Amino acid sequence: MSINWIMLIIGGLFETGFAISLGKAQQASGKSLALWLGTFAICVAISMFLLFKAMGGERAIPVGTAYAVWGAIGAFGTVVAGIMLFDEPVTFWRLFFLTSLVLSVVGLQMVSSS
Repeated sequence: MSINWIMLIIGGLFETGFAISLGKAQQASGKSLALWLGTFAICVAISMFLLFKAMGGERAIPVGTAYAVWGAIGAFGTVVAGIMLFDEPVTFWRLFFLTSLVLSVVGLQMVSSS
């Protein structure tokens, strides 16, 4: 796995971080709200920077693949965090489509490596 893929995965995790921060900001007020909004801004900046870096350099990941993988990592992490932190429902169909998302991302990574 190249450094570009590692940066992309970490960027996707920070995307999850900014989504969680927005969810927590909705439940906050005062200094807590400011903290969550600050966390959101930091996570967005890091996530976008790592996405940018993953799409450049010697082992650049194609923009379409990079964006799809980055978004899928963020979506997967956000759904899992929503279940754990926000008591969102766990249903067969949510898990089914989450699994299909993961399999699609793995497939994209495999065809992008060739």
